[in-house]
Amino acid sequence: MTDITKLYDAHADLSAPCSCGRHRSQQEHETHAAVDHETLGREVVESAMVRALFPDDRARRRFLGAVGANTAMAAIASVLPIGAMQALAQDKRPLEKKNLKIGFIPITCATPLILAHPLRYYAAEGLEVEVIKTAGWALIRDKVLNKEYDASHLLAPMPIAISMGIGSSQQAMNVATIQNVNGQAITLANKHKASRDPKTWKGFKFAVPFEFSMHNFLLRYYVAEHGLDPDKDIQIRVLPPPEMVANLRAGNIDGFLGPDPFNQRAVYEEVGFIHILSKELWDGHPCCSFGAPTSFIKENPNSFAALFRAVLKGAALARDPANRKTIAESIAPANYLNQPVAVLEQVLTGKYADGLGNIKNDPSRVDFDPFPWYSMATWILSQMKRWGYIKGDVRWKDLSEQIYLLTDARKHMTAMGYKPPSENNKKIVVMGKVFDHTAPDAYLASFAIKRT
Repeated sequence: MTDITKLYDAHADLSAPCSCGRHRSQQEHETHAAVDHETLGREVVESAMVRALFPDDRARRRFLGAVGANTAMAAIASVLPIGAMQALAQDKRPLEKKNLKIGFIPITCATPLILAHPLRYYAAEGLEVEVIKTAGWALIRDKVLNKEYDASHLLAPMPIAISMGIGSSQQAMNVATIQNVNGQAITLANKHKASRDPKTWKGFKFAVPFEFSMHNFLLRYYVAEHGLDPDKDIQIRVLPPPEMVANLRAGNIDGFLGPDPFNQRAVYEEVGFIHILSKELWDGHPCCSFGAPTSFIKENPNSFAALFRAVLKGAALARDPANRKTIAESIAPANYLNQPVAVLEQVLTGKYADGLGNIKNDPSRVDFDPFPWYSMATWILSQMKRWGYIKGDVRWKDLSEQIYLLTDARKHMTAMGYKPPSENNKKIVVMGKVFDHTAPDAYLASFAIKRT
């Protein structure tokens, strides 16, 4: 039995209620969402119409409870053109471009867009997608800018930096979904087991995967909160994630704030230990995203919508803890992550060895919530401003809403039967400090260590 067959079987055996609450299992939900487009279109239209007629939840439940769903829809159909509206909802517009290339870095953050490939979620949308493993983030950026990739796995800050022309030529970008939240850690070389206090890290050399990364911004935040200036008291250098463990072993760096599975791989190779998970700094922080140049979206809106739906299906599958062990087997091969299954299982299930003799159990070590909150983008902008990447005034709200496609995410999630949040901004707390997305300038002014 292949790893992919196991994933199909694991998905089929799920008995937990589905994400929308209308089906007996997530498998049944996916069957409706991916195959029965007619039923999906009918349910979306009927649900929207009933909610429009009965906006009050209690009144709507009383009405449906009293007459039953079938009678209710028959009564509504007698006065409203449901058939025509259903046909409109089911209409799948022709794809402008079917053969697409998507880049990814071989890290667990890419799980949703990787899963969409072997499980044929792209194919179900009429797309022929080549998912291309790429060596590093600078190469990802360059291939996106050169239009060699139509869309890509991106670090959450990358589309913001590229859209503003910071660190590269300027090109408008959009974030469709967040690929993962959490899923990072600060890993130190074994020789530093007695140096757990960050105040003792002066002179340490750290690696991050890219300058415009949550890894860079969270590492800077962490050491600054302990009184160290990240530009003066430590060295931060950029290394592709697959090279981090080898450089830790060679003594070229003292530690790294990197993506999984490389934190766990350092423990597995007995060259490092996990000092702290990134979720302990900010639980629910974004790490990677899925996005594309704005020009591609404008020229290929239907193809991009199809991509959007396929990646959302991958995220829904990846979010379910019941699937995590099988997912580890599915993404372990060389064409994807090229990692030992045991390493990926520890990351994805959250039951892991920390390299200090402890076995820890944290199911939310990584999650795959796809919703692109505007406040996430605003926080990223605040740190770009804090460390001197952005000069002058910042159009906080405009940039966040321009780059993050929150409205589109909500629309596609709703149409697919998922339940997106109704709010646009999420409360953010980093190391105990609340970020007010409506007052980022005041937030910046509150820090003692900054470049602005």
